[in-house]
Amino acid sequence: MKYQGFVRKLKTALKENGLVQYQLPFYTDTDRNVELVELNSLIGRDIKIENLGHINCISCGRKTKKSFAQGYCYPCFTSLPQCDSCIMSPEKCHYQAGTCRDSQWGKDNCLIPHYVYLARSSSVKVGITRGTQIPTRWMDQGAIQALPIVKVSQRYYSGLMEVIFKEHVSDRTSWQKMLKGEVSEADLYQTREQLFNLCQQSITNLLDEQQIKPEDIELLNQETIIDINYPVEQYPAKVKSFNLDKLATAEGQLMGIKGQYLILDTGVINIRKYTAYQLGFSIS
Repeated sequence: MKYQGFVRKLKTALKENGLVQYQLPFYTDTDRNVELVELNSLIGRDIKIENLGHINCISCGRKTKKSFAQGYCYPCFTSLPQCDSCIMSPEKCHYQAGTCRDSQWGKDNCLIPHYVYLARSSSVKVGITRGTQIPTRWMDQGAIQALPIVKVSQRYYSGLMEVIFKEHVSDRTSWQKMLKGEVSEADLYQTREQLFNLCQQSITNLLDEQQIKPEDIELLNQETIIDINYPVEQYPAKVKSFNLDKLATAEGQLMGIKGQYLILDTGVINIRKYTAYQLGFSIS
């Protein structure tokens, strides 16, 4: 069985038993005519993924030799608000200064509720996400547990809160440990309380300095932990990553799926990295 098209990141759904259901989307056009391949049922099967040598920008659709910011051509990368530096560093949001690349996009995507959360993917990390991306954000990161700890009225405030918490908890994941199933033990409820105590004065200072209304930053004490399980038959002892830009073909037995990675018995491949690439996908 063979599939072909321009791929996007893996689609995820969290089932009632906490198991992540994965689909691999193939588009024949920029955002139309999608074919979804169910992946969970393929674990244990041999698969082959081929880079067919074409990349189409996910925004404008033009052909590009290189993908920027996971799927954009260079002109879009340098002009679109979703590719601006503040996407990676929300505490640097410049919407209020009137220099956002697209003010309407900023209103629609940044001036909406966001959450600061704790997650266990390798060790405990702090992160931010839009409310509409819960629990997708956590599944994309390969977290086995997540806990929202702060709700804010806009993205900028979530970035400021994350900066405060980063003094005590990392904002990074070791993707190699995540893929090997090496997740350190931790109590997210306890970590939440420790952070609130350690950062109480810093949060008060932030509200005063930025003239933020107390209702715009809500500490969450009653949220419960979300447990997430992944369809992995066997974790790799060592992590070897395929690079389809150097070697066009990756093949092997599919042993599992975690985060945005397919885990083969021959190595791992980050599907999100190849957003906008035209790939071939075959099952034997």
